Amino acid sequence: MRIKERYDRVFSALKEHMPEADTELTFGSTFQLLAAVILSAQCTDKRVNMVTGELFLHYPDAQSMAEAEPEDLLEFIGSVSYPNAKALHLVQTARMLAERFGGEVPSDTESLLLLPGVGRKTANVIQNVAFGQATVAVDTHVYRVSHRLGLVPATANTPHKVENVLLKNIPAEERSKAHHWLLLHGRYVCTARKPHCKECFLNGLCPSAS
Repeated sequence: MRIKERYDRVFSALKEHMPEADTELTFGSTFQLLAAVILSAQCTDKRVNMVTGELFLHYPDAQSMAEAEPEDLLEFIGSVSYPNAKALHLVQTARMLAERFGGEVPSDTESLLLLPGVGRKTANVIQNVAFGQATVAVDTHVYRVSHRLGLVPATANTPHKVENVLLKNIPAEERSKAHHWLLLHGRYVCTARKPHCKECFLNGLCPSAS
């Protein structure tokens, strides 16, 4: 199967089964989305949503969080992975936003990557979800599913390389959904340890199906 045909068939099926795919993080502003994505590193969205409700009641925006200390946040985020590092990143990011960006989250990659705790994946998520930009964020689910479905070659052995291949092959108008389609498929169907191949609607297209 040619690569274009593979992309067309895979994404047509994903679109049919998940027409409303979107982030599962709960947030009320771009700053809250940014904070939630920082907290979600190596942590489930379900766990993040369990702590952000109370966190955002006390620190709803960059200015209020900038005035806190990292230990103040630990009361609310202690159950997520790496809480000490994330509390520090959240406060540092809030302070930078307050001091350099007027309390607003920037939309360009260069500025986003200046923020503590923000890497390329997080920047892409913010650009995609908050600003509607045609980015494809590559997390562990997107990386795994892209390889299993034969969407990227074995030589695409870093998230950035996978991102570049996906961007080359996914039409711009579908990129805003592509990250969510692949992520959710990896989260609930094409799971890391025991993929549900027998129940997978992409079974017939997947070179890795058992």
